[in-house]
Amino acid sequence: MTVPTTNHTMSASMPRPAEAPATGGSRLRWALADAWTVTRRDLIHWANQPGMLVANLLFSVLVLLMFGFLFGGAMAAPGNYWEFLVPGVLALTMVFGVESTFTAVNTDLARGVTDRFRSLPMAGSAVVVGRAGADLLNSVVTLAVLVATSLAVGWQPHSGIGPTLAAFGLLLLLRLAMLWVGIYLGLVAKSPESVMALQILVWPVGFLSNAFVSPATMPGWLGAIAEWNPLSATVAAVRQLWENPSWSSESWLATQPVLFAVLWPALLIAVFFPLSVRRYRQLSR
Repeated sequence: MTVPTTNHTMSASMPRPAEAPATGGSRLRWALADAWTVTRRDLIHWANQPGMLVANLLFSVLVLLMFGFLFGGAMAAPGNYWEFLVPGVLALTMVFGVESTFTAVNTDLARGVTDRFRSLPMAGSAVVVGRAGADLLNSVVTLAVLVATSLAVGWQPHSGIGPTLAAFGLLLLLRLAMLWVGIYLGLVAKSPESVMALQILVWPVGFLSNAFVSPATMPGWLGAIAEWNPLSATVAAVRQLWENPSWSSESWLATQPVLFAVLWPALLIAVFFPLSVRRYRQLSR
């Protein structure tokens, strides 16, 4: 992505090195302010050039409608097909968002935008945190559009407001984890060819899950991989919280979906957040 602001504009909202506060609380406030500046930069860019954002929204809706109307009659589902399908597509969309994240990060890196940020007196974590904030807001919009479309075609949750909101929280938690994976991959990718290879790998990772097919129908080793996929935990947890139909399984992972839908993203964030910040700080070394 290109930067719609100049160095002068960006630096106006950030502290000079001599003004850097000494206390931990003040440094945290400055870091959050810097991160919001980067988030705002991306939001302004999307507002000025909304084509990519609209295309991503249309693609997500197209995937939902394609699986529902084209494949719905041929796929065996444990209950109402739309109620079975929607949680899987929503979770899959959160995972596929990693593509736009690492592509944008790598594009900024290749065009020298990241170097311009590094030349400014700002917190070392601000660029990656700001990128994560902008993409997470983008995902909230995508999720809202998909939910509206799902309601229009007949899907509905059957639980109360608490479990319903908890399910949306798990979807966004998965997206947050994928954000940090994407940011790190975008920072370590050396060329556009590397980015393309990573984009191709996202699809088998996404579909090797319980989103559309029961792991019990797969070969033993493949079914085990599908059950251990973090996406599978989120899909199963969301179906349970919304009281939507799901695959029956007695495996240890399948009987504790909400727990693993929290643990998997938390583990990914714990690993890739510090790796992303460290990699960003080492770019010029």
